[in-house]
Amino acid sequence: MLDAIGPNLQSAVTALIPLNALAILVIDRTSGTGRGAGAVRLTDPANPRPQPAASINPPIRIHDPRLGAWFDALPLGVTTAKLNIRGAGRRESDVNMRNVIGILRGSDPVLKDTYVLVTAHYDHIGMRPELEGDKIFNGANDDGSGTVSVIELANALSRSKPKRSIVFMTFFGEERGLLGSRYYGRSPVFPLKKTIADINLEQVGRSDSTEGSQVNRASITGFDFSDLGPIFKRAGEAVGIEVYKHERNSDAFFGRSDNQALADAGVPAHTLCVAFEYSDYHGRGDHWDKIDYPNLARTTRMVALALMAIANSSDTPKWNAENPKTAKYMEAWKKLQESN
Repeated sequence: MLDAIGPNLQSAVTALIPLNALAILVIDRTSGTGRGAGAVRLTDPANPRPQPAASINPPIRIHDPRLGAWFDALPLGVTTAKLNIRGAGRRESDVNMRNVIGILRGSDPVLKDTYVLVTAHYDHIGMRPELEGDKIFNGANDDGSGTVSVIELANALSRSKPKRSIVFMTFFGEERGLLGSRYYGRSPVFPLKKTIADINLEQVGRSDSTEGSQVNRASITGFDFSDLGPIFKRAGEAVGIEVYKHERNSDAFFGRSDNQALADAGVPAHTLCVAFEYSDYHGRGDHWDKIDYPNLARTTRMVALALMAIANSSDTPKWNAENPKTAKYMEAWKKLQESN
């Protein structure tokens, strides 16, 4: 997490903070004065011992334009410049966070005990009280769109009878480091060994990408990491949506959403999105009125067709052994199958 913008960022940050310090300096250029990042710990009610978050220490966020100016003035390359920071001690408070889960039980006597997941995250950035005017970051596209799609899929498919069980789940804490999905990966409600796939929905509501209109188009991260990509491509053809591999972002964005936690456990898992990037990503302008609702409806219909195809098939999705980028996921999958 490096929010600072400037030349040779990595060299400068490495010079400021030793790699073994387990801390990252973040220069906030948008908000004048404000709050720093807080500490987050995960606690399992059945196991009250705190679980560590994604990193040992949260980023150190500095809200001071003088620091940005100082950083920009640093010469290119490694520097001997030093920065001393004094601040208040860390404050911690307990909060309850939950993943929200629903299940449509399968109808096949054997396959009903296997699971297909469709997921999204229901958190966003929240509020920034120090800002003038609109202080709320609504996140209508990121990821309100994915959340309402999961809900609508649960409603629409509730009248069907898939052979496998379909799990509808929304995660907490994606914006803080995939906290909810990583927690689920450690403490699954349904056995990961019997979980055959996860399709995660992220930013499926807006078609106004910075690359141009994405109407009737959708992309899957890690498109050729498994055979889920072709399944969604065929479902897209049935409703007039082109499901494609984005040459630059498909692989690069694979680890930037909640599918990563399931993939790390060995489950074939991908994120489907419509616009990878748009003008007010993580901005205050990501409002409901910018959602392309007709396109969102078609995209959700396509996801429903793909889910039913996966849930009714006797075959299970497989990682692509010919793609070297899947090696660690295949190894995790093998260990998963060998587990008790």
